[in-house]
Amino acid sequence: MRKALILLIIYIATGNPSPVEASKILIPMDLTQTDHLKAYGIAYWCLQYGTTVEWLLNYRGGSFLADDLPQLAEACRLKGVSFKIIDGAAESSIKKTIEDNNMETVLLEKAPKVAIYAPPSRKNEPWDDAVNLALEYAEIPFDVIWDPDVLAGRLSEYDWIHLHHEDFTGQYGKFFAAYRETIWYKQDKALNETTARELGFSKVSRLKLMVAEAIDKYVAEGGFLFAMCSATDTYDIARAAWNTDIVPSEFDGDAIDPQYKSKLDFSRTYAFENFDLVTNPSIYEHSNIDTSPTRGGRGLTAEADYFSLFDFSAKWDPIPTMLNQNHTDIVNGFWGQCTAFNKDLMKKSVTILAETPGKNEAKYIHGNYGKGTFTFLGGHDPEDYQHMIGDPPTELKLHKHSPGYRLILNNILFPAAKKKERKT
Repeated sequence: MRKALILLIIYIATGNPSPVEASKILIPMDLTQTDHLKAYGIAYWCLQYGTTVEWLLNYRGGSFLADDLPQLAEACRLKGVSFKIIDGAAESSIKKTIEDNNMETVLLEKAPKVAIYAPPSRKNEPWDDAVNLALEYAEIPFDVIWDPDVLAGRLSEYDWIHLHHEDFTGQYGKFFAAYRETIWYKQDKALNETTARELGFSKVSRLKLMVAEAIDKYVAEGGFLFAMCSATDTYDIARAAWNTDIVPSEFDGDAIDPQYKSKLDFSRTYAFENFDLVTNPSIYEHSNIDTSPTRGGRGLTAEADYFSLFDFSAKWDPIPTMLNQNHTDIVNGFWGQCTAFNKDLMKKSVTILAETPGKNEAKYIHGNYGKGTFTFLGGHDPEDYQHMIGDPPTELKLHKHSPGYRLILNNILFPAAKKKERKT
């Protein structure tokens, strides 16, 4: 009794309110939010400085709830992020709404350590990378690592890895026909070949296979992998072709294995199986996984191209629900070297997060592998419908409400979530 009284006196003396009166900061993520993308940076900032955040799945677009700290309110003001201070009664009302509807509260506890797998020449490449842009705009810190770092075992330092616009088959994006005489193509080829030799590999394709093997080990041991554009399908293609040569002589100086088709091992892939390869070096396509060739000639325009996010049970399927948080369930489509995925070639274990209505294609997919997960998003830039070689980077300050970029940032926070056991 004496101990409890002393604690009560200290509690009152320090000016702390009672749990019922404690105020919170609500960061809405519906259409009232002034900067959706910066809001993710605020949530990450809280985690970085030791404050937990509640992610209110399906509540007002996937809002965030955190303790009412003066530093947090000031950070929101400085970054132009909408917020509201609520009292205990308002918080209880929100929690009751969540309990009674297809919503859920997920606790975010620790800031994930993030890395982008990209070459050191990435700043000189004639294209941007959507994840790089998203992280920089949201002010979420990240490291850049490449082949020497991966093979040196540095992947274990990170919770979440993004695969930059990459060709894991060693065919340099299959830009041979259109760009082989450009300076940037020659420099990229030379850099990859030099790196392969320095690391003890006779060909770039063999180096990339070993990098893919290291990434596979990382995911199997609990890592979170995210990829877009050509890094999605070429990763699985490289994994399947581990015991054969699928690279034309134009890229590596020797011929394709004439028996490669029978040697493809689909048991090693994450998402795709039974696909056919495009081995003509002059065709800008790796396989029939990508649906880009089947989308033409239908009068498809930027205004008519969109994909829809699936609505999952927040209480029973919190992971896909987290990955799909948004203020809209209809997202503008966008192209890339791998625009979307042929559903006929997808493994049954893969969860489709979003698809293009009226087409046999998935845009956004997720799956488990070992103790970790992978998430693939087709396309190159959510706010540049047909990003071309040499186009300037997207200015995200002009797209602060981008639902496509929100999908990327959902993936950044996903590893911070505490697993929650539900009562049956």
